[in-house]
Amino acid sequence: MKSSTLIHALSNADLHCHSKVSDGTLEPEALAARAKAQGVELWALTDHDEVAGQQRALEAALAQGLPYLTGTEISVTFANKVVHIVGLGFDHTNEALKAGLKATRGGREPRAREMAEGLAKVGIEGAFEGALHYVGNPELISRTHFARWLVDAGHCSDVPEVFRRFLTEGKPGFVPHRWATLRDALRWVHDAGGMTVIAHPARYGFTPTEEYALFIEFQAHGGRGLEVVTGSHTAAEAVKYGDMALEFNFLASRGSDFHSPDESHTELGSLPNLPGKLNPVWLELQHRIQYPGA
Repeated sequence: MKSSTLIHALSNADLHCHSKVSDGTLEPEALAARAKAQGVELWALTDHDEVAGQQRALEAALAQGLPYLTGTEISVTFANKVVHIVGLGFDHTNEALKAGLKATRGGREPRAREMAEGLAKVGIEGAFEGALHYVGNPELISRTHFARWLVDAGHCSDVPEVFRRFLTEGKPGFVPHRWATLRDALRWVHDAGGMTVIAHPARYGFTPTEEYALFIEFQAHGGRGLEVVTGSHTAAEAVKYGDMALEFNFLASRGSDFHSPDESHTELGSLPNLPGKLNPVWLELQHRIQYPGA
């Protein structure tokens, strides 16, 4: 299982998904089983700003015969927007990393209470308590949990409607939050032995100048990877960011960004392959992959 030949041949790596530990709906063990059933050959659980599910995910993956990379998705503020950085292959017991992620999560509860106050002003009471029911830990509460409650409480028909009506900028439940700095987020992962990747770059709506600035600063702080094939990218966007990975000499990553069987448009393991001209992140992370039976 450790041969470089096997890793070079991997095409169905899924290095971006979420469990109930953050804003997914499945436990890490159920995700590991689902990934294996869907033909995933290398898996990473990347919960938002949290590594509490990593040991469970690792043990479950290895029990399924599935090679595993540790992962997390860190929220950072760049050019007044929230950008997500995926960390891969780090030591999930690293105390500095855990402390940094805890500090990042620390702003979630006050933000969530402000969101609930905004919703109450338009007649929707009990939103904080309702959203908390879906996550349990105020440190991990997010817009997704509010959205699920608003749907189940009958205020909207589905999650996209919630975001359109209530949870985007200018709407009653939107509250901005300053996350980690790009420099700090990358330092936490790198000092824990891992690699960093810019997640789903097409989602941020940056101007070409802003996007160039993000890539340059990311690279200056030791960032190595760009998510090229992901659940929220169109085929054209995958081509665009594949070309940009080559231009910036980034390694290319691939991940479904799966959250839930009922909500996610992209199933675990169902993405197109990375274009052959790109260098996959997992080739540089072979020494960090954990294998069944090792």
